Amino acid sequence: MSARRKARKRALDFLYEADIRGASALDLLAVRPPEELSQGEYVMELLVGVAEHHSKIDELITTYAQGWDMDRMPVIDRNILRIALFELLWVDGLDDQIAVSEAVEIATELSTDDSAKYINGVLGRIVILKPSFAL
Repeated sequence: MSARRKARKRALDFLYEADIRGASALDLLAVRPPEELSQGEYVMELLVGVAEHHSKIDELITTYAQGWDMDRMPVIDRNILRIALFELLWVDGLDDQIAVSEAVEIATELSTDDSAKYINGVLGRIVILKPSFAL
């Protein structure tokens, strides 16, 4: 497993826990001992980025995840989408297809086959429309 994949999964752990607890992922990160955090630099970049762009990311999910509202969407899927959208829209030098592929593979591993297909569809639409977004 690549270092970036490990970082994405670790960031997903924090986002998932924060979502369930109604807390901030950055607050959860702050109380963890450093040795518990593998791939810390990229995990931090993902968590800070998702936090900074949270409202725009969730707006895009709500707009393009047709048939789902944020409250009904599985927590794991919602947070996989948050990480992928941050990477697609705000991480320079990362190929769009890598961000989409990583999100789909993580969803396949941690969620359901249907979730992976759905996430692929949502992210595919966003990749196509990305040039028209005002960020």
